[in-house]
Amino acid sequence: MLYDIRLTLEYDYDAPVHGGRHHIRVAPASVPGIQRVVASSLSFSPKPHRQSAFTDFFGNAVTAITMTEPHDKLEVRLTARVQVEDLSPPADLSPNLDQLALDISRYWSVEATSPQHFLAASPRAQIVPAISDYVRETTAGHTSVLGIATALCMAINRDFEYDPKATDVETRPAEAFALRKGVCQDFAHVMIAGLRGLGIPAGYVSGFLRTNPPPGKPRLEGADAMHAWVRAWCGQHLGWVEFDPTNAMIAGPDHISIGHGRDYADISPIVGVLRTHGSHETKQSVDVLRVE
Repeated sequence: MLYDIRLTLEYDYDAPVHGGRHHIRVAPASVPGIQRVVASSLSFSPKPHRQSAFTDFFGNAVTAITMTEPHDKLEVRLTARVQVEDLSPPADLSPNLDQLALDISRYWSVEATSPQHFLAASPRAQIVPAISDYVRETTAGHTSVLGIATALCMAINRDFEYDPKATDVETRPAEAFALRKGVCQDFAHVMIAGLRGLGIPAGYVSGFLRTNPPPGKPRLEGADAMHAWVRAWCGQHLGWVEFDPTNAMIAGPDHISIGHGRDYADISPIVGVLRTHGSHETKQSVDVLRVE
């Protein structure tokens, strides 16, 4: 599948701000055998005083900008073309939990893709006993790691309500779990916490999701969105497999990855500091267009 992506992030400030230093992670990634970036460009308004690029520990592309002049708006625009392979679902070559623990103990590496980084609690994905109990209950009867992760993905979709008003970007997994409500970020964090509670390495994936209109209806511009899903390490033979609990599926050709981390904090679209004495409003618009 070949896609053209357009993203606009707008920040409207109550009062002029200055001295801003930001790290932006919105550019899609090239993933060997899965996804290839044909072209990608970022633009900013107003133009930054300084701009540079680097790759973070997890291999995510980061653009760093410095804004010195006062401004009351910041606009980030991404345009990209990405080729995504339409792969068959993986065969279940994953081990049981005991064998998985042995596989992990033999993985003597601290490279970015090592499962060792994704076992413990992280700043936004704590291990919660109530979530671990829920996972054991909803995945009973499944013995393989892939089977457990798939069953949990389906259970979260079944038991949780998608409600953008129920949570915000700061909501913790325990809160979203208690509510049984939230958005893709919450569903991903709950699934990550649940898998880690069973000893399954799990991480957060940020990206874009191609949405399809109902039959006979035109596609709306700006109707696509930035999305979040989960990657789980399913043993040495199968490796990392990605799951979308919001849509009850293994991630496929409509999922376009920006990058990954332990949780949202590692791959949030924009982080930084600035000088201000007011609040701000944020708007987001995404178009993912299939190139025929």
